[in-house]
Amino acid sequence: MEAAKVYTQDGTVDLQGRPVLASRTGRWKACSFLLGYEAFERMAFYGIASNLVNYLTTRLHEDTISSVRNVNNWSGAVWITPIAGAYIADSYIGRFWTFTASSLIYVLGMILLTMAVTVKSLRPTCTNGVCNKASSLQIAFFYTSLYTIAIGAGGTKPNISTFGADQFDNYSIGEKKQKVSFFNWWMFSSFLGALFATLGLVYIQENLGWGLGYGIPTVGLLVSLVVFYIGTPFYRHKVIKSDNIAKDLVRVPIVAFKNRKLQCPSDILELHEFDSHYYKSTGKRQVHQTSTFRFLDKAAIKSCSRESPCTVTKVEVAKRVLGLTLIWLVTLIPSTLWAQVNTLFVKQGTTLDRKLGSDFQIPAASLGSFVTLSMLVSVPMYDQYFVPFMRKKTGNPRGITILQRLGIGFVIQIVAVAVASAVEVKRMRVIKEFNITSPKQVVPMSIFWLLPQYSLLGIGDVFNAIGLLEFFYDQSPEEMQSLGTTFFTSGIGLGNFLNSFLVTMIDKITSKGGGKSWIGDNLNDSRLDYYYGFLVVISVVNMGLFLLAASKYVYKSDDTKEVGGGCVQMEAKALDTSPLTL
Repeated sequence: MEAAKVYTQDGTVDLQGRPVLASRTGRWKACSFLLGYEAFERMAFYGIASNLVNYLTTRLHEDTISSVRNVNNWSGAVWITPIAGAYIADSYIGRFWTFTASSLIYVLGMILLTMAVTVKSLRPTCTNGVCNKASSLQIAFFYTSLYTIAIGAGGTKPNISTFGADQFDNYSIGEKKQKVSFFNWWMFSSFLGALFATLGLVYIQENLGWGLGYGIPTVGLLVSLVVFYIGTPFYRHKVIKSDNIAKDLVRVPIVAFKNRKLQCPSDILELHEFDSHYYKSTGKRQVHQTSTFRFLDKAAIKSCSRESPCTVTKVEVAKRVLGLTLIWLVTLIPSTLWAQVNTLFVKQGTTLDRKLGSDFQIPAASLGSFVTLSMLVSVPMYDQYFVPFMRKKTGNPRGITILQRLGIGFVIQIVAVAVASAVEVKRMRVIKEFNITSPKQVVPMSIFWLLPQYSLLGIGDVFNAIGLLEFFYDQSPEEMQSLGTTFFTSGIGLGNFLNSFLVTMIDKITSKGGGKSWIGDNLNDSRLDYYYGFLVVISVVNMGLFLLAASKYVYKSDDTKEVGGGCVQMEAKALDTSPLTL
């Protein structure tokens, strides 16, 4: 009994595989060594992403559609590659070692990118702000650097946040309560890095040099990695207990389809499952049968065919992944809305009056800092005031359900893009009033007109982005929580790809037959308001689909049940099946 009080109860171990003392490891003490990396990594990413569209158009001479598409494709790759990194971590070498290898690739990419904008032979030469056409070698080296970073992000992004959440023991009431706030404050550190990038790095890039603008986060990443490894003695590590996850997920629907003509037994005990002693001896988690997606239960029917049945546990894991997939599908459009921040919002800002005083000119990409500022202000208010207030009203430890949180965030995002469309209508009126035709003419309208759309997206992200990260970590089966987190990252990635596709298609359709493109090179003669309006329409339709999916979703249970003298965690009937109300 004494050992149970001293060591962690969730089976976490140290780097050598030994049980760890609960009092000396994990919790916020361990997480403090991780927060620095997250801040510097986000600084590096947003330092590139927020101003990349300007670099591509001014230094590499890409047109508006190509630059927007290339920014979206690279951002999409950064958020899609974590699928591979999470799979490797969950199935083979664990989060710590996957992160270690990938972080070195990430830093290598940053070093190469810094060289691409610094070394004379690797960058286009510029005279009085006008750059020569880049050579094929220079373009290839630049994009190689970018996609090296994307590969590195594949192993760092899904594992660092999940590794941080692993530092809290779900079997400890005190630590489980602390974990409720973890993702809020994790994202808070991420926002700090993004704020410095959009306020500081963007200005440095445009006024002091791109090399310095990329070099600063590179050095920061190296320092943060040193700090990360200093904290190694305090970390807790989850033991890899699962078999081939992907193989099981694919096999369940195949066996269920083969058994489609068989009748499920009325007694669930007749379905194939190992006894409780198997799970107790292996340390794996037994998952009990639920009523959702009943057609998959046929995979566990004991039949006379050569096809061996799947266990109820494996069927239930497949059910949970299917439920997460349905929610994931309706997050793609909201991710598409967010993709405007680093692309069309920036291009929109370059046409406006950016002067602040007589000499200082605000970089258009710096307005992205107001997304971050609104987040930084809203996160503490959400965590310290909104959650306790709603907790008293609802009795839910989170204040509101995670899906309610997502729904609120999605609504705010839709309002933000509607506001962007309205501001664009105003901009077009000013253009018409002053008879502006040239793409280089400055529209006599302050760039601060864009503040509401940026700020609303930031507030929406407090509900949306943090909620998504928490939802996919919390609701994923325990043995695949890194892979589960990639539902969050891949949704953002596909949202970027979807925006790239929509921008390309809308340009082709609207410019067909000599028509005026909604998103042309000359934004002073385009109709971005129509494109934003189009995004609002498809977002409203998507919101209806989200409400439908959320009303059917059944939350994973955290209940435990005594089985054969041992405590076995179960994922059974939902703790909270209340419908989504906004």
